[in-house]
Amino acid sequence: MYAFNESVWIADGNAVPFFTLPYTTRMTVVILPDGKLWVHSPIELTTELAEAVNALGEVSYLIAPNHLHHLFVAQWQQAYPNATTFGTKEVIHKRSDLHFDDELTSSSDYPWQPAIEQLLFTGSKAMQECVFFHPETRTLILTDLIENFPADSFKPWQRVIAKSAGVMAPSGKTPLDWRLSFYLNKPEARRHIEHILSWEPQTIVLAHGELITQDAVAFLRRAFSWLKPGS
Repeated sequence: MYAFNESVWIADGNAVPFFTLPYTTRMTVVILPDGKLWVHSPIELTTELAEAVNALGEVSYLIAPNHLHHLFVAQWQQAYPNATTFGTKEVIHKRSDLHFDDELTSSSDYPWQPAIEQLLFTGSKAMQECVFFHPETRTLILTDLIENFPADSFKPWQRVIAKSAGVMAPSGKTPLDWRLSFYLNKPEARRHIEHILSWEPQTIVLAHGELITQDAVAFLRRAFSWLKPGS
């Protein structure tokens, strides 16, 4: 576990298989002004990780930002029974075996606001994702909306698949299958991107692949160029 900046910490976990590719896992922890911890996309909870997290503060919020990021939520709920858990409507439906305290939307009525802002990225029947922004450090937190894998993440034959899907660094973007699912709702997706750009993030934490530590707005404009009219 390591500090991304003064309020945002990152922990990288083991890879999990997804569509024949090894997907690295990454968790983001934000230290809120009251000292409570907001945990985004929890990874496998090891003893070492628990000790590092406990040293930062009290785990108060567990976030499942889309219906693919839920594998280790149960471990964290068991370890931190006083934490409240939030997920998108899709993940709540998918994981009926888990208890969720509330659904993630674009509302401004969550206990971590205004320290963390959020937007539910809609327009696709394939998946919705709640994206987050930490204004104090100008950090954007994404899950699968952009994937940006370095070449050494894959075997040579897997790189062919990853490149065709558009998820190879430094030109990572939304995976091809998800991009295609926005075909009839690109105007809605474009409105979401304009909202994200209005935050003017300086850095981006991605759940999968290389972090963006400079020129974040330019990176976003390139990554979402597929949403331009006529594209």
